[in-house]
Amino acid sequence: MQSDLLPSAPLNRAYSKLDFLRLMVLSREGDRREGILLRQSKGWFQVSGMGHEALGVLAHLLGPEDYLFPYYRDRALMLARGITNYELAEAYLAKQTSSSAGRQMPGHYSSREKNVFSVCTPTGGTLLPACGTAWAMKLEGTDRVAIATIGDAAARQGEFFEAVAFALQEKLPVIFVVEDNKYGISTPTEKFLPFHLEMLSEEHVVKVDARHPDRVWDAGAAAIDRARRGEGPTILWADIDRLASHTSSDDHRVYRKLDEIEAMAGRDPIRLLATELIESGELTAETWEALQDEIIAQVDADYQRAEKLPELDGQTYLDHVFAEEKPTTAPPLTPSDRMTMVQAINATFGKALEANPKAIFFGEDIEDPKGGVFGLTKGLSDAFPGQVFNSPLAEATIMGVAVGMAAYGWKPVFELQFIDFIAPGWNQITTNMSTLRWRTAGAWSCPLVIFAPYGAYLPGGSLWHSQSNEACLAHTPGIKVAIPSTPEDAAGLLWTAIHGEDPHFVLIPKHIFRKPVAVESIEAVPFGKAKVRREGNDVTVVAWGNCLELVEDAATKTTASLEIIDLRSIVPCDYDTITESLEKTGRLIVVHEDTITAGFGQAILAEMTRVPERWNLFLSPPQLVAREDVPIGYHPNYEYAALPDVERVLEAIRTVMA
Repeated sequence: MQSDLLPSAPLNRAYSKLDFLRLMVLSREGDRREGILLRQSKGWFQVSGMGHEALGVLAHLLGPEDYLFPYYRDRALMLARGITNYELAEAYLAKQTSSSAGRQMPGHYSSREKNVFSVCTPTGGTLLPACGTAWAMKLEGTDRVAIATIGDAAARQGEFFEAVAFALQEKLPVIFVVEDNKYGISTPTEKFLPFHLEMLSEEHVVKVDARHPDRVWDAGAAAIDRARRGEGPTILWADIDRLASHTSSDDHRVYRKLDEIEAMAGRDPIRLLATELIESGELTAETWEALQDEIIAQVDADYQRAEKLPELDGQTYLDHVFAEEKPTTAPPLTPSDRMTMVQAINATFGKALEANPKAIFFGEDIEDPKGGVFGLTKGLSDAFPGQVFNSPLAEATIMGVAVGMAAYGWKPVFELQFIDFIAPGWNQITTNMSTLRWRTAGAWSCPLVIFAPYGAYLPGGSLWHSQSNEACLAHTPGIKVAIPSTPEDAAGLLWTAIHGEDPHFVLIPKHIFRKPVAVESIEAVPFGKAKVRREGNDVTVVAWGNCLELVEDAATKTTASLEIIDLRSIVPCDYDTITESLEKTGRLIVVHEDTITAGFGQAILAEMTRVPERWNLFLSPPQLVAREDVPIGYHPNYEYAALPDVERVLEAIRTVMA
């Protein structure tokens, strides 16, 4: 497969073949040395880039402001980008001084200084973030490009197709490099690849024999030049060999024939380039041997030096889950005696767009004239046409593009049409969004906002429009989660999230978001700070979102004095306010519409009872009022049978008061 993107005549190859041979040998010797160290029990894991070295020449086609989204076989590409062999030794030995402070496996490269995005283990997981960065580059009007590499097996990931589709749709300056070494661990990939299945247009695919750096240079130069001219993406299908086992936990001799392994050795890119240089007279056999000896000595010195670094003690494991807290400000809105949550959110979004030209809104149907299925973004695309965009029906794209755009320095404020549709984007949430800061020891981050309509008590929603699954998000370290129950809190929490340094999810309860209420003031609302809605002495009742309405109704139908706490922020959770209230009441009820099992209410009860000082405050067993462990049915009778109601809250009050 070859398109007219590949020039018939070689382009100007502005790199030294001899220097590049040295780099390839440096990469190979690093791999070899790590294998030896592993067998000496000096390390825990190793992944090899043997056979992929010629792709390193792509780095010589990039400027310092371009971005690389590599995968774990790109050791030579990283060396060519400027990451040193010593830095790779630090990473292999999991030293505190390494790019991940010992938190990532070897081969999971990262360099904020050199715009090398942190590698995640799920191959293909960086393609959509690469699109997000490339989209920001395009919106800025620069000629920067992004290169994203993956293994051939990952070309069957759904995110590969979503990334290609989005890049083609927006003509993004991104080059996808599929490193086709013919195997996904032990499984031959030939019958799986979209190229062989003729699923991709040849117009956008260039196949290159990536055992030869000159051929990689020619194909890469053409693709990058095309991207810089604004003509969109290219898929480089790189034909190479994996000369080693998949990882140190694998032995490819179990599933590959000996003659196949021997044939690959004859196509070794280092052997091919060394032979070419010797035949051309640019290298002699003696200097070739001396070059290898010199690099062996360098690698030995680098790894011995790294070995002598202090072992990390693990006590910094809690660092960099979140950014350092900073003061919050109030959204610049005017209070009203009749305001809905939808109005407050829409006004907050408008102020955010006005204040920051790098704030970008992206979601399904959010452009005018519809302005979102619930009108949360009504009027915004008309007022800010360069900042508000409809997304495809592709939640992984929404999540992944947000990660890459935020990491590049823009502020994504992206909508999920319903929180129920989060599942296709879950890989990006758990793989990149929640872990990026921690796995790079704070070097990379992706400050962004995801907002979504949430919850039930709105008949007819059925299974896929009625979920309240905040516990799933709360279970994922590295993201902040909030659920407002008033217009002023919706505005305040979103304003805080938009100006924050972490990934934030703000879930908007549908049942009450059109309820008009009097708003006396609009204040700063930090994450992690609950609000006492009603003071009382007998029972502490904690709720959030739609369930505040139930609790307030129950307070008028009982003789018990309820202290009602609106949690507002799920992560972080304000246990101090709950504890202070419990000191007065000695009784605790949590009410939420998520399921009983593993709902966030169970986490609150566990946290409040595991600490002896808190346990000693209880006068009676705490109670949880929550949805039964069952989906929401379409008929209203199913819905209301499953969900908490006022009578169940009253029964919980009677229980704790007995």
